[in-house]
Amino acid sequence: MTSSSASRKAKIAAATPKSQQRKGASPVVVATVVVVLIVAAVVTAAILGSQDKKEATTAGGSSIPKGASSMSAGIVVNPDAPAGVPTLDVYEDFQCPICAEFEHRFGEGIEALAEKGQVKLVFHTLSFLDDKLGNDSSNRAANAAACAADQGKFLEYHSGTFGAQPLREGAGYTDAALKSVAEKAGITGAGLTTWEKCYNDRSHNQYVESVQTQSEKDGINGTPTLRLDGKALDLAGFTNESLAAAVKAATK
Repeated sequence: MTSSSASRKAKIAAATPKSQQRKGASPVVVATVVVVLIVAAVVTAAILGSQDKKEATTAGGSSIPKGASSMSAGIVVNPDAPAGVPTLDVYEDFQCPICAEFEHRFGEGIEALAEKGQVKLVFHTLSFLDDKLGNDSSNRAANAAACAADQGKFLEYHSGTFGAQPLREGAGYTDAALKSVAEKAGITGAGLTTWEKCYNDRSHNQYVESVQTQSEKDGINGTPTLRLDGKALDLAGFTNESLAAAVKAATK
């Protein structure tokens, strides 16, 4: 190093505050790099999550179950309901403990309204809890219920699944448990064989995913949710009597 270079370096050092005369990378630079890496990781995770969701949405078959008029539409359990009666839409997730309690307390009363032709009863089986609980149990249960609908046993399967809900939230349904529900719902013989193939092939999976996607678009952000002719019902203080009164008031 020449004397002039050494002198220049000494002058620069003398003019630089001691707080900045530290070896290694600048803290500002390090912080910037860390932030960039975090952002990159978040973006990568979002992309991978989006890819996983896309794969789940397109996996399996695109068959529409009996009772559903189209992709993303709910399953109508009494399509022969008289004209002029209100439509009662029920949104539930089979892993939702509150939904299980709701079914236990009010299921029979709701079904009775449908059996009497006082409402057009439509079920929307959701699967958003899979993401929250880290499993695919809601999706599989919804697929199983759609396969049961093909056998004319949706209501029986619906109530049976909630009855078999694991006590610990997140434990999820086993395939064997879902098959047992089908048997207890009265699906036997050739019907059970058809149900098993439908379930194993996930014949209705794209339909199941479309129901979840549509519910999000429709502003459903929790379960259970009930809508009577499109208007959300207040479940605080809900009773079968209050529902019957609301149905009567909405009947044309």
